[in-house]
Amino acid sequence: MALGLLRRRRSRSASGAEPGLSIPLPAGAGAFGCEVVDFMGQPMGGAEVTVTALDSHRVVTHGTTDPYGFFMATLPPGPYSVRTAAEGLSPARETVEIAAGAAPPPARITLEPARQLELPPPGAWLFDPPHTAIRFIAKHVGMAHVHGRFTRFDGGIRVAQDMTDSQAWVRIDASSIATGNKTRDNHLRSADFLDVEHYPYIDFVSTRFVHLGGSKWTLHGTLTMHGISRSVGLDTTYLGTVNGGYEQELRCAALAKAELHRDDFTLNYRSMLARGIAVVGPTVQLELDIQAMYHTPDTPTPPE
Repeated sequence: MALGLLRRRRSRSASGAEPGLSIPLPAGAGAFGCEVVDFMGQPMGGAEVTVTALDSHRVVTHGTTDPYGFFMATLPPGPYSVRTAAEGLSPARETVEIAAGAAPPPARITLEPARQLELPPPGAWLFDPPHTAIRFIAKHVGMAHVHGRFTRFDGGIRVAQDMTDSQAWVRIDASSIATGNKTRDNHLRSADFLDVEHYPYIDFVSTRFVHLGGSKWTLHGTLTMHGISRSVGLDTTYLGTVNGGYEQELRCAALAKAELHRDDFTLNYRSMLARGIAVVGPTVQLELDIQAMYHTPDTPTPPE
């Protein structure tokens, strides 16, 4: 199926109207174009557009809008579903029919604000370890990615009346690192890397919650690892609050991610390479898949 994303070229009449798209079309093909704007009517550059054929349910093209909010594709005739999405806004979906030789004017698609999930009630929320995971991905030097996790940790969130005033903390037992390879795990615990004998914990304490729109937040804070403290931001998606579990506990969930650079914590992989040690590369992708239970109205105590 031949597809092409084309630069937008529009012809205007003397009155400024736009009768259609002036683009070259392959034989038997038609064109689809759309202009994506936000709820204030402003162009949405970088919005994701996915076009799916309704007969086969296969994605036939996927891309992003240009800085002016426009997207264009040439397609074989037939019915298609078009989904548009952008950060902090609700996705939109519509059905279009593509006709051979036809290039109609771009459809205007407006993305509305995302539905605001109900925030968790104020109070102390403590991690539920059986339903929480702290994972990481690092590229093995010159080889495939290494996937690992920490199996022992603790954490909590003090939810304030104003969510932006909330605080979160996480304490990870560094010796609980697990990658599925005993030799590598022992090396990661050694003085060459985490040095768990002298630095038994990895700690994160938040300093500020910043709302980015919809369910997206950034948790700014301080991460302490290997005796070094650095400011980091956790890109966080709030997943909502439910009553669940054996006792119908009130629970909330979130997914937080960050990219860490080993050199920032004096975990210098270059010196390891110089000594013939090849464990993981210089960057690590950290992911916290968190489920927390409402505990008390009091503030959980961060680690000292």
